[in-house]
This record gives sequence, structure tokens and C-alpha cells, in this order.
Amino acid sequence: TIVKNAPVEIDFKDIKCQEKNVEKIKSIYEELEFYSFLKKEQEVKKEIKIDYTYITDMKDLKVEEPVAVYLEILGNNYHKAKILGLSVYGNQVQAFIPFEVFKKDPTPLLHVQKWTYDQKKLEVSLRHHGITLSNVTFDTMIAGYLLDYNTKEDIAYLANIFHYDFPFYDNVYGKTKKVEPEMEVIAKGAIQKAKFIFEIKKVFEKQIEEENLHYLFYEIEMKLSHVLADMEYTGVYIQKEVLLERKEEILKKIQTLSEEIYEMAGTEFNISSPKQLGEVLFLKMNLPIPVKKKTANYSTSVDVLNKLRNVHPIIDKILDYRMYTKLMSTYVDGLLNTIMEDGKIHTIYTQTLTRTGRLSSIEPNLQNIPTRYEEGKNIRKAFIPRENAVLLSADYSQIELRILASLANVESLIDAFKRGEDIHRKTASDIFKLPLDQVDSKHRRIAKAVNFGIIYGISSFGLSENVGISPKEAKEFIDTYFKTYPGIKEYMDQTVKQAYVDGYVKTLMNRKRLLPELKNKNYLIRSQGERMALNTPVQGTSADIIKKAMIDIFEEFEKQNLKSKMLLQVHDELIFDLVLEEKEKVMQIVKEKMEHAYDLKVPLKVDMEYGKNWYDAK
Repeated sequence: TIVKNAPVEIDFKDIKCQEKNVEKIKSIYEELEFYSFLKKEQEVKKEIKIDYTYITDMKDLKVEEPVAVYLEILGNNYHKAKILGLSVYGNQVQAFIPFEVFKKDPTPLLHVQKWTYDQKKLEVSLRHHGITLSNVTFDTMIAGYLLDYNTKEDIAYLANIFHYDFPFYDNVYGKTKKVEPEMEVIAKGAIQKAKFIFEIKKVFEKQIEEENLHYLFYEIEMKLSHVLADMEYTGVYIQKEVLLERKEEILKKIQTLSEEIYEMAGTEFNISSPKQLGEVLFLKMNLPIPVKKKTANYSTSVDVLNKLRNVHPIIDKILDYRMYTKLMSTYVDGLLNTIMEDGKIHTIYTQTLTRTGRLSSIEPNLQNIPTRYEEGKNIRKAFIPRENAVLLSADYSQIELRILASLANVESLIDAFKRGEDIHRKTASDIFKLPLDQVDSKHRRIAKAVNFGIIYGISSFGLSENVGISPKEAKEFIDTYFKTYPGIKEYMDQTVKQAYVDGYVKTLMNRKRLLPELKNKNYLIRSQGERMALNTPVQGTSADIIKKAMIDIFEEFEKQNLKSKMLLQVHDELIFDLVLEEKEKVMQIVKEKMEHAYDLKVPLKVDMEYGKNWYDAK
């Protein structure tokens, strides 16, 4: 029987749905990245009909003042995608130009000042058709990124934040298979995008000045966009035969490992299936379960398997199997599938993705080729230079440790760097209280793990996992490190304290990273925010410095009209196609520009090697 006389202290009107708080729900949707929901909540302006001219003859396009331009392509990879057309929007002109018309005579737009969204896409796409479009002075994608707006490849994400009502790219062109719509649809969408670029430019320009981002935007990111465009367009040669040889070797390894795993397990199963693997390891073989089971399936993550390495030899075989299958699918097949007709791979550098300012590479990712194992390193043998050239690798030596020593103003570390000492040996000598000549490889290995761990806010547990010691020993090493270099502890404590006050941290070049994690009620998320507060000024400054070096090197190459080319950036390393007759000159320029890109309290040091392929250049 339902009890009807229960004491209910609230009235129906108290729980009746009130008018929703649009601003609050929009804030929640933005934080959770629910962009489709967010779009529905936008107080969208009434769509304004844009009267534009459809250009059929370039003589009809009259442009004198600065304009916004937007290049519409069919697909995401602009190295391969078909160009559909170009929209132009300004005070005196609103026009759409089909690409077939534009490429016949791009002259009217070549030198006029232009603003766009994704300058790199615009430049590279047109260069593949022999068109060089100069004088692009403002990129709203980069500006939005630096100002901490949600910038993605699709301009609609950014535009929707400012209540511009045009659809997402995938909703017009298709999510997987891209379909070309009617030209009227293409033209209308492109014009709306150019209008947004033209109008938001002034808003962003003002905010850039208010946030003191002028130097970072104009002198670093805008210039770097042009440098990256040249690197992407140039591409790197790939020796297909080398990759096919690697493929054959790796397939044999996978076959051998599969047979060994089946024999040890006493049964055949799908090794790549976490469910089947878990059942074999924990039910059939009765191995201990290192992580408490929360679901019907057993976890076979890398962390779980690493805890079982000394329990049974099958674990090492499984980890090796995973490594080889990853090499095969992601790197060997992945690279083979992206070689273009010119025999090169043309990656895309995403300039507006990471919160620290680091570049990332996609289609394919050339920054992630594994080098821990010889099999991964061997893939680099497929990357080769032009004829009469070698590949040059220029790598910053311990740049993040140098930045940390400089930021924290630790005299003993600064002096050690100035003297050119082995910093890990020096640290081992200090924390173990040993003379330098008594420091062995184990001491140095622990010191190196502590040195790099400190930058990333490593815990005693994390350090113990990394170097194979107990958490108690690891805690003692970290405590000793901070006692030995009290300046680092003071700097770290002050950085976190200030981040809580400001809600953000900055790099030496004023790149700002907001840290909403520090306001979170969850301790683990707050701790993550604290690690970001410590890591960002160091890693972000490192990213800024190498970007500055890339710009300086590129400009010097152009000034001296050199044939050698910068090809790749892999975080702290730059790869060049080095023409042999320019070898001495190029190596001198690269070393000079990298080591003097920014003045820290310690010298920057660059290690350089060259060879007939990327493997030999390391």
C-alpha cells in the first residue's frame, strides 16, 4: 500500500522546472565539449542574407582594401583534396570564385592584404597547383587558439561560439565519404565563413593586444605557419622497398611470437582481443590479477601486464607481439598508404592542438615513430634525402632541464651547464654524495629519471615504477633532490601557488595556459592541474624556443638562397635535407640559430649528425 501521509516538506511549485539558465548550460556544454548541444543553445543571430557576386571571369574582381578569404576544399587532407573555390569578403567586395576560374588568373588576389582561417591550408593547397598567395597577415584560427577559444579544423566550431549560424563541415560534405554538393551551397557556405573571418578579425586583434600576445602571434605563430607550409609542401622522400623489407621482417616476428604464445598458453586464441587474452591469462593460466576486477572482463592494459612481467615469460612475448603489430599497422602500413605520387610523404603539422604549444603531426604522424626498439628505429631507414644530399638531424640537448635550471635560478645546475658537464652524472654525484668518478650507470640512470621526472611532477610511486626501486627509496631520492637543489622546490611551490591565484601559467614568450582543473573539487583533477602548472612553463617555453629557431633558420636559408630544406620537426629535433655542396654553411647556420634562439641563464646546446637516411642521422 502506498503511504500517502509521508511528511513531504517541499511543495510541487518548488520542484517545477524553471526557466533554464542558458549561460550556465552553455558553459557546461563547452567544458564537456558537447558542441552539437552547444550549437542548439546558441542565441543565434537571424541569418543575414549575403548578396555576393559569383565570379566567372577574374577581370570582374576588383580588390584594393584588405579582405577575408576562405578556401573551400573537398576533404580534410589538403595535400590531396580537390579545391572547390575561394570566397572573398570585404567592405567593397563579397564574391565567390570557383577554383577553375581562380586558377586561370589569381593575380587580383595575389598581393592584396588578406585575412583567413588556417593560413597553412590556404598556402599549401594553392602551391600544389603552382599558385603562391602572399601577404596573408592574420589567421583567425591561430588567434582563436592563442586566446583559448575552441579552434578545430572546421571553422564552424569557432564561429558558433560567436553566434554565427552556419553548419558544420561534415553536415554539408559528409562525415566519412565526402560528397560535393551544388555549387550554390558551396558558395553560400564559403561566403558566410569569409564574412565571419572579416568581422571577428578586429575582435581578436583587440584581445591579442589586451592579452599581450602581439609578439607570440605575429612574430612566432604567424611566421611559423609559413615555415610549416613550406616543410609540408616540400615533403620527405620515402624508400618504399625499405618499408616492404621491414614489413616482411615484422610479419615473421609476429608469426613466431604467436606460435610461442600459443605454446605457453596451451591454446590458440586471438592475442589482440583483450577479452580473450584476459580469460587465457587469469582463468586458464591462473596468473594473479594485479588490478581489482570492476567488470566482467579482465584488464590487460600495459600497466597490468608490466606488473606481471616477472610472473610468467608469456607476458614479455605478449608485450612484444603488441609492439610489432602496432609497428605493422600504424607505421609500416600507415606510411606505405600515405606515399604520394611524387614518392614523398607530406605530413600535416597541427599548430593549434596542444595546450603547451607543442606541434603535432598527422596524416601520417611522423613524431611518434617508436625509437626505443631497434625495429622501430629501422623504419627511419626509409626516410631519405634528394640526390647529392644527406639528412641532417639537429637536436636540442636536454633543453627542458636547461629551461628548468634557468627558471628556478639554481646556481649549481646553471654552473654545471655552463661548464658543459654531464648533468645527470652531476646530479647523481650531488644526491648520492659521491665524487664524479665514482658515479656508475645505475646512479646516473636514477638521477636522469629524477631530473626528467621533476619536470613532469612525477610521484615517488611513478619514479619507483620507472627505475625499478621501492616507492620508499624513490621518495628518499626525490626528497634528497629537493634538499640538494632547494631553488627547484621553491620555484615549483611558487609556480603552483601563483597558478591558483591567477588561474593560468605562462611561458617565457607569454603563451598562456588556463588551468580550470585547479578549481575542480576532485583532488585527482586538481593534482593533475598542479602538474600542468609545473610542466607547461618548461615544455611550453621549449616549444616556443624551437619555433623561434625554425623561423630564424628558414629566413636565413631564404636570405642566402640556399637549396637545402628544413623537412621535419620532432619536438626538440629538426631534420634537414642537406645539399652536400652547402654542408658547412648549413650546419653553421643551424647550430648558430638554434643555440641563440633565446637567451636563458644557461647556454642552449645542439647535437648534430647526418647520414644517408634518418636512421643514420641519429
